[in-house]
Amino acid sequence: MSAQLAVQKALRARLVASSGVTALVPSEAIIDRNKRPAPSPSIVLGESQAVDEGESIARLRLRVFHTVHVWKQEPSLTGVTAICAQIRAAVMSGRFDLSPDWHCADVHIADIRTMRDRDGETSHGVVTVDVQAVEVAS
Repeated sequence: MSAQLAVQKALRARLVASSGVTALVPSEAIIDRNKRPAPSPSIVLGESQAVDEGESIARLRLRVFHTVHVWKQEPSLTGVTAICAQIRAAVMSGRFDLSPDWHCADVHIADIRTMRDRDGETSHGVVTVDVQAVEVAS
């Protein structure tokens, strides 16, 4: 399994297991799909990027950036800000259990942005999760 897919699966598992997250967004609305409009409220697992850390010639360490999109119909940014805070708390509760092929050396939130959608009715949050994944030698 790729590091990116391992991170995505671990991230979703962490979010649906978090009572703080699911108090604001039902687990069935924590999804991986590319369709608008997203349910309101929802968390959509978004894009990812894997970057070679270049720490050794073995090339076993990758930094995986994974974006998480938060959507909520609301006139303000209050709801998406609260959801983003709960996502941060869930991610920061411990290292991810990635897979037998990958070890999570570190995980943190690289950034959180909140913004109003152009439709004038929807708020949008973007959370970037930064994971250092080390390939387990077989």
